Amino acid sequence: MISRIFFIVALTFGSSIGLFAQQTTTQLTTRPTSQPISQPTHEGGKMSFDQKFIDLGRVTKGETRKFEFSFSNIGNAPIKIDLVSSCDCTTTDYPTSEIKPGDSGKILVTFDSTEKEESETIDIDIFLTNEDPKTGAPIIEMLQYKYELIQ
Repeated sequence: MISRIFFIVALTFGSSIGLFAQQTTTQLTTRPTSQPISQPTHEGGKMSFDQKFIDLGRVTKGETRKFEFSFSNIGNAPIKIDLVSSCDCTTTDYPTSEIKPGDSGKILVTFDSTEKEESETIDIDIFLTNEDPKTGAPIIEMLQYKYELIQ
């Protein structure tokens, strides 16, 4: 008798989950195709990167690697980089003048693995002098790179 009750409860529960999943899928996929997808507006300056993550692959301890992150200003106002910050193993070179709307630039990165003991992912924080026009908060971008350290 208990096994029969357990079977009925399990069957009811399973059916409910299946029905919920079907309803959720239907809700996500039934948006009319004639309805346009809204594009974000980029009031103020806005950095757009070709890539925000680089995998350096295998790096031998003591090896130095140089690479770059390319970006464009896709906003409607100039942007200016105030500071680029990362760990001691990373040095950067970046434009110090304003980047006008439609213009591009590069953040040059040099990674020195001499003091590293293990593989990791490194963050590079970019602080702009610009503020978000909606919130007034400073604009900060983050890039990353990773490596696999070989001793």
